[in-house]
Amino acid sequence: MVKLPDTPEHNKVKDFVANFRGDPGSLIKVLHFSQGVFGYLPPEIIGYVAQELGVPPSHVYGVVTFYNFFRTEPIGEYEIRVCLGTACHVKGGKDVLETLCHRLRVKVGGTTKDQKFTVNTVRCVGACGLAPVIMIGEDVYGRLSPQRAWNIVKGYYEREGLSETEGSS
Repeated sequence: MVKLPDTPEHNKVKDFVANFRGDPGSLIKVLHFSQGVFGYLPPEIIGYVAQELGVPPSHVYGVVTFYNFFRTEPIGEYEIRVCLGTACHVKGGKDVLETLCHRLRVKVGGTTKDQKFTVNTVRCVGACGLAPVIMIGEDVYGRLSPQRAWNIVKGYYEREGLSETEGSS
């Protein structure tokens, strides 16, 4: 039996899940809510949701890993999404991605040690005329070179009074 800790976040999930106990059809709704509370889906939440909805944990994990919206690891304060759609790819999006991953010392999908940045890719952000493009949160930056993209990320560190080496070492 999965028992969740008595924290405000866990209690919020427990209260929400109680409304759907025994209803496997509410799985995505419950996972979406739970991820909203934690920012990702910790293993104990996956087990608890499975138990309360009456489905095998493997089924819950299968849903979580099938939909790219769901995360099993915490993400950074800022999510960098590098567009790799056709226009961005042709104009150097892959070079932008490689530079950001190298400079931040993460792989695609990874989060910096300081939890500031997570780097992901997207297929298109709908700004093909600005290719190559990255998004940080909801902000779109276009017509990038790898160095210009890095300078934008460095600016986020500078605004917080950190050096990029403090954050990614």
